[in-house]
Amino acid sequence: MTNIPARKAKLLEKLNEMNARLAKVEDALDDPLPKDSEEAAVERGDDEVLEEVGHAARREKAMIVAALERVVSGEYGVCAVCGEEISEERLDVLPYTPVCKKCAK
Repeated sequence: MTNIPARKAKLLEKLNEMNARLAKVEDALDDPLPKDSEEAAVERGDDEVLEEVGHAARREKAMIVAALERVVSGEYGVCAVCGEEISEERLDVLPYTPVCKKCAK
């Protein structure tokens, strides 16, 4: 099986990245809108994009947290659907994936 301590360290690093990304998004969204209506319209459009980035980061963060919970429970690296081991290659690309390549299809 996979090197669990190294995988856990990678997941924790990714979690810290997600937390930093979310903090930046939230800070940017807290900025007041410009008084100029044209600039404010552009800013609102930018805010919509930032909100989507924030939603994606929250989803990814939730997946990372779930993977860390699987590490603690001893279920990390085991497909949640078929119970087979998830390949090292897949975990290299998606360290927080709960399913093997076959079940992901």
